[in-house]
Amino acid sequence: MNMIDLKERIIVITGGARGIGYAIAERVIQSGGKVAIWDLNENMAKDSASALGSGTVAFGVNVADSQSVKNAAATTEEIFGRIDGLVNSAGITGPVKPTIEYDVIEWKDVVDVCLTGTFNCCRHVVPVMLKRDYGRIVNISSVAGKEGNPNIAAYSAAKAGVLGFTKSLGKELAKTGIAVNAVTPTTAKTPILDGLTPEFIEYMRVRIPRDRFVELHEIASMAVWLLSEENSFTTASTFDLSGGRTTY
Repeated sequence: MNMIDLKERIIVITGGARGIGYAIAERVIQSGGKVAIWDLNENMAKDSASALGSGTVAFGVNVADSQSVKNAAATTEEIFGRIDGLVNSAGITGPVKPTIEYDVIEWKDVVDVCLTGTFNCCRHVVPVMLKRDYGRIVNISSVAGKEGNPNIAAYSAAKAGVLGFTKSLGKELAKTGIAVNAVTPTTAKTPILDGLTPEFIEYMRVRIPRDRFVELHEIASMAVWLLSEENSFTTASTFDLSGGRTTY
C-alpha cells in the first residue's frame, strides 16, 4: 500500500459505519488522519469508531435532514477545530422495479439520501472549510449515474445528479483552496447489495470488462488521494472506478 499523507487532517465520512465509507475511514486513519463518522445508525457508527481506534468519533446523522447535518458540522468543528475533508458516501439503492411501479415516496427517499444528502453536507461543511481556505470533498456517485441501470431509476437519477452537483460546486469554489470531485465506482460487495436480487447483481457484474467487482480498498485508495494535498489542481471532475465499463 502506497502511503498518502493525511497527517492530522480531519475527515468527515458520511455512511462511514460500513461499506465504502468504512473502507475509506480505515485508509484515512492509516494515512495519519482523524475521522468523524456521520451515519444514520448511531450505534453501528460508534462500534465502527471504536474499531478504528483513537482519532475517530461518531455521530448519528440523518444526511437527508438539513438540521441534523448542521448540528453535526458544528459539533465536529467544536471537537476538532476544523474540517479538512468530506466524503459523501451515505446512500441507498431503493427498490428494484420498473419506474412505472415506483411509489413517489420510494423515489423521494432515494433522492433525499443520495442527492439532497450530498447537498446538505456540502452546504454545512463548506463554510467551515472556507474559514481556513482549505478543503477536499469527495462525492461517491456510481457507474449508474453515468449509464443508468434499469429498474433502479431513482438511484441512477440521484447519482447522476451528484455528478452535476460536483461539477457545479467545484467550479464555484475553484478560486479557493477547496477541491470538489466525484468517483463513480462499479458494484462493490457492500451491504447495499442486500436489497438487490441475485439476477440484478449478475447483470451488473457481466458488464464489467475486468470481470469482477471493484474492491473496497481500491475505492479507498482513490478517495484518499483526492482528499490529500497532492490533489492540488483537479476539481469539478469525475474519477472512474468502473473496471472499464464506462469510457468517459
